[in-house]
Amino acid sequence: MLGMPVGIVTGASRGLGLALARALDERGWRLVVDARGGDELVEATADLSNVAAIPGDVADSEHRRALVDAAGERIDLVVNNASLLGPSPQPALADYPLETLQEVYDTNVFGPLALLQAALPHMPEGAALLNITSDAGVEPYEGWGGYGSSKAALEQLTAILAAEQPRLRVYWVDPGDMRTQMHQDAFPGEDISDRPPPQESVPGLLALIDGSLPSGRYRASELAQVPR
Repeated sequence: MLGMPVGIVTGASRGLGLALARALDERGWRLVVDARGGDELVEATADLSNVAAIPGDVADSEHRRALVDAAGERIDLVVNNASLLGPSPQPALADYPLETLQEVYDTNVFGPLALLQAALPHMPEGAALLNITSDAGVEPYEGWGGYGSSKAALEQLTAILAAEQPRLRVYWVDPGDMRTQMHQDAFPGEDISDRPPPQESVPGLLALIDGSLPSGRYRASELAQVPR
């Protein structure tokens, strides 16, 4: 890449998004990051060197346009990390409020696709798309029908993008269980201190961003030792 690489990372006020933003910032990237919580986002990224923090919801079209505009003419990386869990504890699908399910899909499926559509004209050959998925998008866990089905839709959507956009590196990545606020929300009242911190999933994501692996589905835990 010529000059400073440029990336967009959504959901970067905490957890995996913030950990990845910190790692990319240390590697000399210029980043545009977002999160729904504006004050939290600004505070979390205040010490980063070359980051534009833009609060907003990836489900909002004007916000997505603001992210792309802030990135500029060249976008080398888009990371769709922002996700919405939905109600907690998760209701059975037979009882799932459809208006709430629509919100989950707006954030977890339609938002990532729409952001990619907006960024695509600015992404050169070899640029990377990383959509963060979950084992809940593959395994039919009871009580995870809303979130899990949205991640399943994201997985298939990303696989089709990989087939349709051979000039890009298109990845859908399972970061594994992490000790994050979303994971705690998914298991209210439970002790999740045995889960690894999100920083442990970052090396796997960097292996994809820095490397030349073919488009496809990967697990972050299996990528950390991949030669770059």
